[in-house]
This record gives sequence, C-alpha cells and structure tokens, in this order.
Amino acid sequence: MTPSIIGITGIVIMVAIFMTRMPVAYVMAMVGFVGFSIMSSTKGGLNLLAKDFYEVFSSYGLTTIPLFILMGQLAFNAGISSKLYSSAYKFLGHTKGGLAIATVSACTAFGAVCGSSAATAATMATVGLPEMKKFDYKDELAAGSVASGGGLGMIMPPSVVLIVYGILTEQSIGKLFMAGILPAILVTVLFILTVIIWCALSPEQGPRGESFTWMEKLKSLGGMGETMAVFALVMGGLFFGLFTPTEAAAVGVVGVLVVSLVRRQLTWERFVDALYETLKTSCMVLMLIAGATVFGKFLAVTRIPYDIAEWIGSFDLPPLLILGMVVLVYFVGGCFMDSLALVMLTVPIFFPLVLSLGYDPIWFGVIIVMVTEMGVITPPVGINVYIVYGVAGGLPGGGMRLESIFRGIAPFMLAVLVGIVIMAVFPQIILFLPNMMY
Repeated sequence: MTPSIIGITGIVIMVAIFMTRMPVAYVMAMVGFVGFSIMSSTKGGLNLLAKDFYEVFSSYGLTTIPLFILMGQLAFNAGISSKLYSSAYKFLGHTKGGLAIATVSACTAFGAVCGSSAATAATMATVGLPEMKKFDYKDELAAGSVASGGGLGMIMPPSVVLIVYGILTEQSIGKLFMAGILPAILVTVLFILTVIIWCALSPEQGPRGESFTWMEKLKSLGGMGETMAVFALVMGGLFFGLFTPTEAAAVGVVGVLVVSLVRRQLTWERFVDALYETLKTSCMVLMLIAGATVFGKFLAVTRIPYDIAEWIGSFDLPPLLILGMVVLVYFVGGCFMDSLALVMLTVPIFFPLVLSLGYDPIWFGVIIVMVTEMGVITPPVGINVYIVYGVAGGLPGGGMRLESIFRGIAPFMLAVLVGIVIMAVFPQIILFLPNMMY
C-alpha cells in the first residue's frame, strides 16, 4: 500500500473507534503508533510513542495549561462568578431580556479568568437560570443565552483551545490571546443584539426584571473590580512583554488566590476541589496533546496534509472559497466531536493548506476557535446544551425540555456565523492587537 492509502485507512479506523466512545486521546495515540510502526518499524513506533509522551509531559511551555485551568477553578470555587453576574444583573436586569443580556455579559467576564467553555456554561447556568425562572423567562431564551454565552469562554483569553492551537502550530500564545479579545467582545455585542431583537419580536421571552438605584448599581461594581484587575494584570503583562504566557498564568493564579483569601471567599474544602478538578482536566488535555502529537507524526510520514493541500490547490479555486470549505469541515466535525479533540485532529491536516493559501496563522486560529464554539451548542453533541440541561434538572421548579434548549441556541448560532463573516471580511479586527503587541 502507498503511504497515502495507509494514512486514509488509519483515519477511517480512528473515526470508527471513536464511535465506541473510547477516549479520544488513547485512540489517536494507538492509531498513530500502529500506523507509524507500519510505515517504519515497531521499534520506531515505540521510540516515537515514548519520545512524544515524555516531551509533552515534561514540556515547560505546556505548564501554561494547568496554571490557567487552576486560575479558572479557583475563580469558580471562590464564587467570583456570582459577583460578576450580580453586577451585570443590577445594571441590565430591568430591561426586556435584561437578565439574558446580564448572563451573556457575565459569561464574557468569567471567561476572562476561566478559559473553559463547559465551566463557564455550568457556572452561569447555576447562577443565572434560577433568576430568569423567577421572572418568568421562557426556557428558549433562558437556556439559549446560558449555553451560547458559555461558548464565549473558548474565545476570550485565556482560552485553553487557543493555547493548544498555539502549541500545535508553534505560534505565539501571547499573540493568540491578544487576537481573541476583540472577537470575544464582538460576539458578546452580537449576542446582546440577538437578545434585544428576540425580545422585541417576542416580549414574552424576556420580561423586565427588578430595578435598582444607581447607588446599588455602583456598589455592585466593587464585587468585580479585583477580578478585572487580575485580568488586566495578566493581559497587560503579556501585551507589554512583561510576562511570558507561563509567567502570566502563574501571576493570574496568585492574583485570584489573593483576591479570594482577602475576601474570605475560599474555604479549604473548595481549594482542594479546585486542585482536584485542575489535575483531572489538565491530565485530560495533556493526554489529548500527546495522542495528537503521535497521530500528527504518523500523518506527516504519510504526507496526507501536503497531498490534500496540493489536491485542493489543483482546483484553482479562490482562496476564500477553499477557506469556506475548511470552515465547513470544522462546523460539521464540531457537531460530533469535542472542540479540543477536533482541533487536535484537524490542525495537522489543514494548517499547511492554510499557510499555502497565504492566510495569517493567528487569524486562522481565532476563526477556527469561533467555528468550534458553534460546535459546543450544535446537536447531536452540543456539550454546553447538555450541561445546561443537567443543571436545570436540579433547580427548584423542574427542568427544561432538551428541544427547547436547542431551539433557544438557534438565534445565537446565527449571531456567531455573522461574527465569523465579519472577521473574514475585516481580518484587522483579529490582527489589530497582536500587531500592536509586536
């Protein structure tokens, strides 16, 4: 068999094994090892396996991941999310759909210290859904705003997906973080406009909430000042070159920890929970990276990524149309796979193609994260939808129908699509801050 046939066979076998729900990291490592062994020798495959796993788990650069995850877990366990929601609620809750707008705004703010879509959705579902139920919000808007807003945690730095993309493509994580800020703000604005238009067309979806005095509104800002200060310190240090990404993550952890201890918001039990969840999540992500590294080496030997680039290039299609095809693959893949696993699997295949078309790798990274953000709310996988569904089931007053939640995310998916089109037409939105940084 030719190297290309071996590579295609390996991909088909891997996808088939995915259907058995075997962990993605192990499947990628196993198929990569067997395929590389067939291409070279068993000894070569074993050497590749040992070398790649050792390099991933001993990499200094990858310490960024557990540190940013710990920063998010400390913020979650210290109750910082409730304070962010409370501030947004007091400023926006009195308008039509105001609680949904407050939820989306709080998701963006919490994403700035969390970096995880699932954690953001779970946190805001716990905090926001009871309030929206109290004011008779319809399930579609309430659940749709929480599930979709949770996806903002993937775009707003520190984003775990952006970190992994930077490691796989050897791009500056600092640049990627800077590149994610304006797109996250843009999508937040589009989500808010979606809520406003939806409530204008169907006022029963989001009735007005409680009104607060200006004194109460201003007082609530004290609850989020320290959190925004930590975010400004981390991002400012990266922007001005004071920290490397790893140092910025460490500064963020210390900052959140100090804020939590000064405000007496973090108990010993919650601190231990944060460490446990950080360990569990970090091991999962690092195993994914190790498995994807092994599989990527196998693909490189088969030359499939380069063959695909040459094959698509032979059609003589406009670069924008080819990029649209790549984005479509990510969108469809996001309906069936975890976003992180999808990025791990596909970046080694499509990244050489994107470079050959002349696109900026930083811009492409943010676009891919935005597309995979749609994947966390699209059926049948839609992990954020199931998180909201699970949290809603444990709330007073009963749960929600799964169909209602999926109907609720449809308008927000359209908003993300509009955002992707805007950033494809105006790439400066993504590249402005990274170009200023360097």
